[in-house]
Amino acid sequence: MVSTMAINKDDSRSFLREEHLLFKQSIREFLAKEAVPFYDQWENEGGIPCSFWKKIGDNGFLCPWLDVEFGGLGADFGYSVVLAEELEMVGSVLGGISIHSDVVAPYIATFGTIDQKQRYLPKFITGEMISAFAFTEPGMGSEIADIQTTAIKKDGYYIVNGAKTFVINGFTADFMIVACKTDLNAVSSQDGISLLLIDKDTPGFSRGRKLGNAGLGNSDSAELFFDDALVPVGNLLGEEGKGLSYIMQKLQQEKLMCAIGSLIAAKDMLHLTMNFIKGQKAFNKKISKFKNAQFTIAEIATDIQLGRTFVDGLICKHMTGENIITEVSMAKYWITEMSKRISEKCMQLHDGYGYMEDDKITRRHRDIPLSKFFTGTDETVKILIAKNIGF
Repeated sequence: MVSTMAINKDDSRSFLREEHLLFKQSIREFLAKEAVPFYDQWENEGGIPCSFWKKIGDNGFLCPWLDVEFGGLGADFGYSVVLAEELEMVGSVLGGISIHSDVVAPYIATFGTIDQKQRYLPKFITGEMISAFAFTEPGMGSEIADIQTTAIKKDGYYIVNGAKTFVINGFTADFMIVACKTDLNAVSSQDGISLLLIDKDTPGFSRGRKLGNAGLGNSDSAELFFDDALVPVGNLLGEEGKGLSYIMQKLQQEKLMCAIGSLIAAKDMLHLTMNFIKGQKAFNKKISKFKNAQFTIAEIATDIQLGRTFVDGLICKHMTGENIITEVSMAKYWITEMSKRISEKCMQLHDGYGYMEDDKITRRHRDIPLSKFFTGTDETVKILIAKNIGF
């Protein structure tokens, strides 16, 4: 069952206004009715049903930041934060909705042609079209230069060959942005990368198995295959060879979204653990009265508060358009590591009950480590930080 916390505790967050809190209340009530009762079933079945995407779209919760001309609310990034946090409070499997709404859609809104925007964005908002971003490949490291999927232009098409893996939303996606090499003779191995918009009915495109992994249970993560897939040249996103530049421009928000999700997961684990130990006894004494338990809870709460203060400051800066990629990288690295550390402490306080497969604390412990690999491993993030501070 989803844990809840009083919304008024968030009132003091500097970027939240009354309209954000009303949005928060609406999405929370919607999820309590339409997601929480079915979450266990969705995990067992391996993903969110298309019917739920339609419901969340019909209620106006997807891509609220998009312009009114495409069906959005023209809202600020604060709405995206609220949406991501409320989804994560229910469970990490719902994170694919934030990827659709605040990772994939911004690429099209920023770099797409008018035709591409009109073709995709209205359906993104209604939930009629589910999207994914296909970047990672089998055996691929963290370097974008390792991309082996190719797209060769011929007779008005890009002929795409290669494979992608660990694509969130990949099994049900109607459409995906795919990173490909369009210039095999580029001087730099990182040049010649382009982004293509590929629909599910593209000739030569197929999906592999739905991937089970150590995190996110049976989430909608899949392998994608391209065997001489024919993609019209009009499906090029932006300019040819600018894919790496586009990815770097969007990396700040993606890393920030990752930090936000990890922080909420840690906060939820604290809430679950506090509720659990208040009702448990050892040696005829409530566990919550033991000094060690109190010390551990105090340490976790302090880490979370420090993380929340840091992230909220970055959210405000991001909303004003500041370049904070270094700070956001720090937040992504530190908070995902902190959340993993907190999950271990919370599992310890749950004792054997923390290893019951159907218990939410177990799922949190299972899911949290996977966030460390989103938008780059710790090592690549640290290299970026070191480089940006002049080392």
